[in-house]
Amino acid sequence: MSNKESILVLNAGSTSLKYKLFNIQDFEILKQGTFNNLGQGQKNHLQAFINILRSIGDLTNIKIVGHRVVHGGQKFYQPTLINDEIIKELAKFNHLAPLHNPYCLKVLESARAYLSNIPHLAVFDTAFFTTLPLKAKIYAIPIKYYKEDGIQRFGFHGISHQYVAKKAAEKMKKKLEKINLITCHLGGGCSIAAIKQGKAIDTSMGYTPLEGLVMMTRPGDIDSGLILHLIQNSNLSEQEVYNLLNYESGVKGLFGSGVFLKLLKAVKKGDKKAKLAFEIFVYRIQKYISAYYGILGKVQAVVFTGAIGAGDSYTRRKICQNLNILKNTKILSIPSNEELAIAQECQKLI
Repeated sequence: MSNKESILVLNAGSTSLKYKLFNIQDFEILKQGTFNNLGQGQKNHLQAFINILRSIGDLTNIKIVGHRVVHGGQKFYQPTLINDEIIKELAKFNHLAPLHNPYCLKVLESARAYLSNIPHLAVFDTAFFTTLPLKAKIYAIPIKYYKEDGIQRFGFHGISHQYVAKKAAEKMKKKLEKINLITCHLGGGCSIAAIKQGKAIDTSMGYTPLEGLVMMTRPGDIDSGLILHLIQNSNLSEQEVYNLLNYESGVKGLFGSGVFLKLLKAVKKGDKKAKLAFEIFVYRIQKYISAYYGILGKVQAVVFTGAIGAGDSYTRRKICQNLNILKNTKILSIPSNEELAIAQECQKLI
């Protein structure tokens, strides 16, 4: 490893762990890597983290570690220095992001154990959406559940949405505070945000990451009465419904596989089941874009990011081709860089 002082950023997903090692001065990437297909065992994330340390080698120049944490509930929004008490508090929100938070915290605990003499900073995916107005934030259930239990729309992928919004403004050579954007993060999880003059005013994901767009294994918007039906009439247990909604729905439930590349291959071969799943996936995105266009009034650009959004031009074309409202709107494809955004927050602290 170079002798340059550095920032280590760790980005843990449910079955993956990404890392980037940045020069603390100019954010040059010194080392990076991704461990995929880790499965649903936290021991796998621990082993992946140990492999990251081995890959880096000399750890003495790491001055701070930044961590992406998906959900901080109503308590954590700002980048937060981690201690034992905060980890205990964060664990209380694991049920709100079960595909991510437990793994984030496992990696965070491991990193603090192995790199105990340097600060660790948590940056939250929900933070960007603290600007949501109450009319977008509060669900139409008795208000006491918002006031007493903190049930509200939190939104997710906020680090990604904020990063690509800034990049879009730079590409268009405009100030972010002067433009309106619709940002679409499409990957294993999918979400869309309406951004007015630099601030998020609405987003598709809600109290948990289950709401909104159709995703690879999550259904997005459904009639809440279906949950009651599944429990009362289909004799599914609470845990079985939980598993069905988080792991067996979305593209996987419609097509049989939650791997988007497999879906696309089947679509292009004329597979009817694949074609229907793809059309449902695209249609839900089109509905949200149309709704957010109406709310914003004027939109300078629709921005696509994520492995599907930025990585697949075929899907982008299908989403945009029948939306007449986009005729005079820029369509941008911008790869997200959550790790860089986290490193920038770390540098501010240093």
